[in-house]
Amino acid sequence: MRAFIVAALVAVGSLGGAGARADTVEVANVKYETTADLAGQKLVLNGAGIRYKFVIKVYTAGLYLTTKASTTAEVLAAHGPKRIHIQMLRDIDGNELGKLFTKGMEANVSREDFAKSINGVLKLSEIFASRKQLNSGDNFSVDYVPGVGSTLLLNGKSVMSEPIKEPEFFTALLRIWLGDKPADDNLKEALLGIKRERKR
Repeated sequence: MRAFIVAALVAVGSLGGAGARADTVEVANVKYETTADLAGQKLVLNGAGIRYKFVIKVYTAGLYLTTKASTTAEVLAAHGPKRIHIQMLRDIDGNELGKLFTKGMEANVSREDFAKSINGVLKLSEIFASRKQLNSGDNFSVDYVPGVGSTLLLNGKSVMSEPIKEPEFFTALLRIWLGDKPADDNLKEALLGIKRERKR
């Protein structure tokens, strides 16, 4: 019975929010396209949800892969380009966001893997610190292309002179939301397409 209910929730969740077009999924009034193009390949929206801090909506997040995946292991092992896209739902200090991301990575990867990711961690922190503040409505994506690396786009524009080449960085970044100690358990399930993001 439980399996049936979960399957039903997934089916309903795939339809997106009320009024959303068939080619978009709506989360907290933020529309996510169900497909995206990256490095000449078509990505599909694996899942999207909301990051809550207590009862406050902080941001929405959407995960794009070349093929659907329902576990963290499948996501990390997936071939081809990947994208994590985040849209802010409230203002947040850039330094604070950088620190939260760093803590999230440290909590979910080994010391060895974190050390391999440190170049990217520092670059990401520097970019957010220089921004001072991200405002409600701002969005950013981190795109990963095998053999090239990770690129940060802020409000659709690249803010990096060159990609972060270490593949361990993007893996560590995804573990913020998909690791054993995720930033938000409900968001983890939403990104993995396990269930529909519940409304509050």
